[in-house]
Amino acid sequence: CFTKSTVRGTIKEKPGFNPGEDAAALRKAIEGIGTTEKTLIDILTQRSNAQRQLVCKAYQDATGRTLCDDLEGDTRGDLEGILVALITPPAKFDCQEFIGAIKGAGTTESVLIELFASRSNHQIKAIQWEPKLFGYQHSSSIFPTVQILYEAGEKKWGTDESKFIDILCHRSVPQLRQTLVEYKSLSGKTLQESIEREMSGRLEDILVAIVKCVKSVPAYLAERLYKSMKGAGTTESTLTRIIVGRSEVDLQDIKAEYKKLFGTSLYSDIESETSGDFGQTLLKICGEDGK
Repeated sequence: CFTKSTVRGTIKEKPGFNPGEDAAALRKAIEGIGTTEKTLIDILTQRSNAQRQLVCKAYQDATGRTLCDDLEGDTRGDLEGILVALITPPAKFDCQEFIGAIKGAGTTESVLIELFASRSNHQIKAIQWEPKLFGYQHSSSIFPTVQILYEAGEKKWGTDESKFIDILCHRSVPQLRQTLVEYKSLSGKTLQESIEREMSGRLEDILVAIVKCVKSVPAYLAERLYKSMKGAGTTESTLTRIIVGRSEVDLQDIKAEYKKLFGTSLYSDIESETSGDFGQTLLKICGEDGK
């Protein structure tokens, strides 16, 4: 469920990679008369994150400036946001998204829910966040877990939310997958149906998100992408976070789930719902179906 492989990503390491050449091309694109956005996009979307870090180092060695500072100085808006995201190490990028969701006027709970639900314990620890939320506990039998959930929800007058929270946040993904199967067998309802029936508000949202991610992280993120484009206005920050963040993890799987769930390709929806250099950057990362 939480793969660390780059096999299912859309971005792979570029063969024959030369960080000095890339740094020189980026410098020319930035320092010339007017910024050549196409060069920035072509280079930064066709290198792995590890390769981009080497380009950043070569750029700073050659100019005495950071590539991040120069991108922020020479690009604007959503394009700036996605290019800076591309050159940010993954754990740092996630951390910045957490902080951005918490700071400012009000907490962006939907972003926090997405990040907590779709990241593995390893990834949560990597960003120095509270690891116990996804701490793994091992048990020889799944049935006591199912019984506790049933008795805390469907069988009880009123719901013992703490039992749901404890189990959904302290079991491994394989254990939770088996729990979903056994719970439906015991109660006649899916665990998601019980949560939606027994709970409300943000607690319902995060527990449902965890259940969805137990079943399929790519399907959950495909749904997030769809809603970010089909709601009232496009949520560019969500597109950037998911497309960049999953580009070397499972974006191929997200594309497949998107097509299965919504009957259209992620590429074509991005093409119709975004525009300009920002849209072109997303499309470059996403890649057309079959590519």
